Amino acid sequence: MVVDGVFKAYESGGRKVHALDRIDLTVRDKEFVALLGPSGCGKSTLLRIIGGLIAPSAGRVLVGGAEVKRPGPDRGMVFQSYTLFPWLTVRQNIEFGPKEKGISPSDRSDISSRYIEIVGLKGFEDSFPKALSGGMKQRVAIARALANDPSVLLLDEPFGALDTQTRSLMQELLLDVWEQSHKTILFVTHDVDEAIFMADRVVVMSARPGRIKKVIEVGLPRSRDYQVRTELAFLEYKRIAVDLIREETIKTMSLGAASGEA
Repeated sequence: MVVDGVFKAYESGGRKVHALDRIDLTVRDKEFVALLGPSGCGKSTLLRIIGGLIAPSAGRVLVGGAEVKRPGPDRGMVFQSYTLFPWLTVRQNIEFGPKEKGISPSDRSDISSRYIEIVGLKGFEDSFPKALSGGMKQRVAIARALANDPSVLLLDEPFGALDTQTRSLMQELLLDVWEQSHKTILFVTHDVDEAIFMADRVVVMSARPGRIKKVIEVGLPRSRDYQVRTELAFLEYKRIAVDLIREETIKTMSLGAASGEA
């Protein structure tokens, strides 16, 4: 996946806002990359451009060599909010994409059964979303995205609404799913620990307009579990990332104060 000179500006309150400024990024096949940055830096905007939900003002995105013009089955998306169809069961939600693609009922069943097993929802196949916890709903959302067999999985702070313990368990689950599915993942988060724990590379973005400030190569071995968070190497990566984010957050606050005084 290649992000080539992406720039994004939009109108807000009668003025032009520059959200992204010349983003250049290549994500390798089967790589797990986290986008990290202060609030308002444009990381979710970039993810939506890659997903084809919004168009860049300039630049382009290529997935598998093809330019992104609209949403497509080659990119699966999971959002922070629970986007399941409430009138469909767990299995029906997971099978929705394959059904739309014309896959036979028996093959759809095989696909959904596989991902139900992978995300740990066996026994809940016939449950409706209202009967599930937040963590379970996100497991269904991840399974539904994977059931379409995308080449790239895009996740926009998918665990942001979860409690700390559930969030930690979901991080480990997603890493397990990634290691089994071998998908390319681009993961947006504002949580430094989460980014370091999960990613091969952490792309730290600047305050608006969002630019790539630094790319941190995370050399922690795979597979990872919660104990890696106490290792000195993890803490050093965290220190580097926190310093970068703090610098950009202070910059944002300073610019906001100056604008208010003006």
